[in-house]
Amino acid sequence: MTAMPPSLKSRALRLLSTREHSRSELQSKLRPHAQSPDALAQVLDELQAKGFINEQRVLESVLHRRAVKLGVSRIRKELLAKGLEPAAISQAVNQLRESELARAREVWRKRFGKQPLDATERAKQMRFLASRGFCGDTIRRIVSGSDDD
Repeated sequence: MTAMPPSLKSRALRLLSTREHSRSELQSKLRPHAQSPDALAQVLDELQAKGFINEQRVLESVLHRRAVKLGVSRIRKELLAKGLEPAAISQAVNQLRESELARAREVWRKRFGKQPLDATERAKQMRFLASRGFCGDTIRRIVSGSDDD
């Protein structure tokens, strides 16, 4: 006796039980399992109507999890990839800009903790902060030691 494959709704709920997902994310993950695009849209509409899919919660979840370690550009990229509203992303990013220097300073302090002694070390520290999505001006201020506001 073979087991029935899980329904679209149960697959969606399983995904939502691990973390918040945007409608766009769920749609792309569930598309291969859907009988038709209409069936998938119906399941997503039902889950959204019941509050299981909530774009604002997705946004807040990403900010809460990622803002401690990442800069504005990396977070913006992640939010765009989730298919969230550009206006909501823009508003969240503007709020993050206010704390970018302090967040970058803390990331730098945990990783390095001291000013670079030579150009090689300076480049390494700058690349690290850039890979985390911090802006160039913030990176220069921290690595040069002129980040005191």
